[in-house]
Amino acid sequence: MIVERTRLSGVLVLTPRRFTDDRGWFCETWNRRDLALAGITVDFVQDNHSMSAAAGTLRGLHYQRPPQAQAKLVGCTRGVVFDVAVDVRAGSASYGQWVGVELSAENGRQLFIPAGFLHGFVTRAPDTEVQYKCSAYYAPECDGAVRWDSLGIDWGLTGAPVLSAKDAAAPAFDGWQSPFSMETPT
Repeated sequence: MIVERTRLSGVLVLTPRRFTDDRGWFCETWNRRDLALAGITVDFVQDNHSMSAAAGTLRGLHYQRPPQAQAKLVGCTRGVVFDVAVDVRAGSASYGQWVGVELSAENGRQLFIPAGFLHGFVTRAPDTEVQYKCSAYYAPECDGAVRWDSLGIDWGLTGAPVLSAKDAAAPAFDGWQSPFSMETPT
């Protein structure tokens, strides 16, 4: 597995090795031992799978606050997404900064996002599927969102995104109080 560090501490791009033959290819998308060697010792407890029918569907920016904060390992299994992580750990030198990575079924890349980060993605192709592992179970009482267009993220959109009602009504980053800090266990 190829591990690339990003400019945000803890956010990693992982590219599993693919073994190709005349049938197609095979790869390990998750291996506890290999991830531990990369510094990821998260215990994943839940897998999620989403399908977005239209290109330009934007999901995010989401988080789950402590005590149910989630680290995620995100991959795109069909289509293409631009996947984004935003550091919202109060006291972090990179607070409010974001990193974006193109994930696709073709490139096989994954994004590891620690707890304490907002997460979102926009689809670049119709019928795009995203699968991701989470380190905590979904807890609706800890669920939250920040408005997608309030951090200056270049989503690469050519028109208005397709949004859920929750994402359209999410509060802007300015004035939002982060439940995360560098000292708070997640």
